Amino acid sequence: MSKPPARRFWLFKSEEDVFSWADLWKAPRRTTFWDGIRNYQARNFLRDDLAPGDGVLYYHSRCPVVGIAGVAQVSKAASPDPMQFDADSKYFDPKSDPADPRWFGVHIQAQGALPTYLSLEALKANPKLKEMALVQRGQRLSIQPVTPAEWREVLRMGGYDGPGA
Repeated sequence: MSKPPARRFWLFKSEEDVFSWADLWKAPRRTTFWDGIRNYQARNFLRDDLAPGDGVLYYHSRCPVVGIAGVAQVSKAASPDPMQFDADSKYFDPKSDPADPRWFGVHIQAQGALPTYLSLEALKANPKLKEMALVQRGQRLSIQPVTPAEWREVLRMGGYDGPGA
């Protein structure tokens, strides 16, 4: 009998004024479909690597203090992003074929806010996180893998020991 895959960890970036941690927390069942990803590497993570139960650090970008606001988990595996087929959507992709979709998303569910919001500055100042993708120069990918050690350190820094920890 094969062993189930180990739980993996991720960081998802969202602009605070587009879909904030508070928006996710207020969503029905605190769940949303993570759509609109139009980068092939991030798409590959969504489509091929993320699995239900994986942990997600929810990161606010392009705001006065960028940083990690909360913890979520993947609640449903990847499925085609319907916005790619909607001609009225800014995420419409005329080259995407419903028989062979190009873009995918996953459902995530909020688990809890970090008691201490973790600014990018605070993350960069922690030597235990010096290899974390987020703190690397030029790293702009909206979905990034997080190692188990980085996950534990971020939760420790944020004072989080709630669901999904």
